[in-house]
Amino acid sequence: MDKDNLYITIKKMPESERPREKLLTYGVSSLSNTELLAIILSTGTRKTSAIDLATNILYSTQEGLRFLTDCTVEELCEIKGVGLAKASQIIAAVELGKRIALTSKTKNYKIRTPDDVNNLLMEEMRYLKKEHFNIILLNTKNEVIAVENISIGSLNASIVHPREVFVRAIKRNSSSIILVHNHPSGDPQPSREDISITKRLIEAGKLIGIEVLDHIIIGDNVYISLKERNMM
Repeated sequence: MDKDNLYITIKKMPESERPREKLLTYGVSSLSNTELLAIILSTGTRKTSAIDLATNILYSTQEGLRFLTDCTVEELCEIKGVGLAKASQIIAAVELGKRIALTSKTKNYKIRTPDDVNNLLMEEMRYLKKEHFNIILLNTKNEVIAVENISIGSLNASIVHPREVFVRAIKRNSSSIILVHNHPSGDPQPSREDISITKRLIEAGKLIGIEVLDHIIIGDNVYISLKERNMM
């Protein structure tokens, strides 16, 4: 019954304005953010079309599309008409987009300066609502092998353990690494814990033979390099 009502609603639209038909006829770039999200949702509810539901999601907060970059299943399920299945579809689609974008950017990408790290990860990390601790794995030419997440949550020694950091580097034959994490407040000033963890990982890296080149802290369109500040 839900599908029948939805299809009737969508079919009332001119064919040229239906999201799927527009995609097939004019290409994906012709679709608005709402139409793209409607295709991901696939269906709406008994009283709401997929397009209306997509609109409700995008305008559920002041952030608009940015809301989807770091929202949770729980936050999405608070929106009327969004259940676990639809929330999971959205989260999965956003994550896949992030991974594709990062894979494209990291191919043969060489890190020469902290600004190169900024260019690589700023847009992905500046809007995150929780602290994400990532490591950039580098080969002998300082080219990016991969960017891997170590932990999500407030930074402390219990969740950023040298074992978790260096096992990734060893598995990927990395010769050096760069530490990167964000401050959701937007202020990248390092805390005592940030500096302490950095020094701990540097010492562990020396024992293993994998150098920690830098620790970049990302704020809102601003960053700090601990190496440039002589804090490591």
